[in-house]
Amino acid sequence: MTQMNALIPTNLNVGSLDAYISSVNRLPMLSAAEELRLAKEFREQENLDAARTLVMSHLRLVVSIARQYLGYGLPHADLIQEGNIGLMKAVKRYDPNQGARLVTYSIHWIKAEIHEYILRNWRMVKIATTKAHRKLFFNLRSNKPSLNALSPTEIEHLAKALDVRNEDVKEMEQRLSGGDIAIEAHDTSDDEAYAPINWLTDNRYEPSHVIAEEEHRQLQGPGIERALATLDERSRKIVTARWLDVSDDGTGASTLHDLAAEFNISAERVRQIETAALKKMKLALSNS
Repeated sequence: MTQMNALIPTNLNVGSLDAYISSVNRLPMLSAAEELRLAKEFREQENLDAARTLVMSHLRLVVSIARQYLGYGLPHADLIQEGNIGLMKAVKRYDPNQGARLVTYSIHWIKAEIHEYILRNWRMVKIATTKAHRKLFFNLRSNKPSLNALSPTEIEHLAKALDVRNEDVKEMEQRLSGGDIAIEAHDTSDDEAYAPINWLTDNRYEPSHVIAEEEHRQLQGPGIERALATLDERSRKIVTARWLDVSDDGTGASTLHDLAAEFNISAERVRQIETAALKKMKLALSNS
């Protein structure tokens, strides 16, 4: 992807997400003949200007696909940025001699990159532990006929369509739609009113839990500080803004475009710095 990094659009209005979307929607679309000519120029002559034109003309496709994943609670701008990376990978691998249009070929790569981003960042994705679960995770919402609970017939239909077991569909639906349960009881004088807080196990003093908590404190305190100290100032600010200045409900994190504007660099460059910094911190933590 080193060569492809030069293809990142630099002449778009990115003052805000709305401005960016408006800009890409105004970019001209290519005819089949123009697309074929440019694709051959890049594939046979490594013409980066041709590749850049192919990328730019398909940015609106990324915006459209990224919008489909807003329900996962991740920033739209970051979803678009990850989708743009998938688009660049598609352009790099596209063979115009196969007869398919670039838009058809790109959809897989764009979705794959967005899926990977969601898998890395969405807290509830931990419920999807197998390949079949991940497939179900990304398809259950869009395939549900309504917001109501699935009927046995709908479960069977979805299981067959997604090539998973009926039990997998039931379990995933329950996990994704499960609401929050009050831990404390409501104010009441009824002696029979018991809340979960009354019967949850308290394992605070169980030995393995104590050891795990101590290790966690070491990593969150001095460990993180030492790891951050290994970074340069810009990398440290980016990691802090992206991962540490976040509230318990996941809000407060800066987007790639927020930081791109702050440091006057591209969002892709911010992502590269972030990735390198996290690898360096991981190495520092493992050696501490």
